[in-house]
Amino acid sequence: MLDDVLSLARANSLWPLTFGLACCAIEMMAAGASRFDISRFGAEVFRPSPRQADVMIVAGTINKKMAPAVRTLYDQMLEPKWVIAMGNCAISGGPFVFPGQYAVVEGVDKLFPVDVFIPGCPPRPEALIEGILKLEEKLTGKRRWPEVIPQ
Repeated sequence: MLDDVLSLARANSLWPLTFGLACCAIEMMAAGASRFDISRFGAEVFRPSPRQADVMIVAGTINKKMAPAVRTLYDQMLEPKWVIAMGNCAISGGPFVFPGQYAVVEGVDKLFPVDVFIPGCPPRPEALIEGILKLEEKLTGKRRWPEVIPQ
């Protein structure tokens, strides 16, 4: 029972890290604006410090030169922590992966575990909201909104 209450509290108060690497970050910012209003789901408190955040939304391309900094930010986050890979570049390197390329990390899951993948180039703000709902579902074991009515 106590675990259920704790997971519900965690799922309804996710604090994402303010961290954007490329064009997907614009969509992440739009999700926090009034039109899409990510605050309805308790995830509007974008934190500037990894020590205050529990969700890292990797939004954009990770170059191999940037990978150690991204890994450091992940390591500085307190447990429990979760990762959302937003966009094709964060998931697989996107259009920058081709034979012989040497500069792009081919997916953030090569650096640390990812809990939710959000495909798209760039994914819409609604897709990020859906990804946050998927993460909540992963934490609580059920979907809170919109409820699926059994047929």
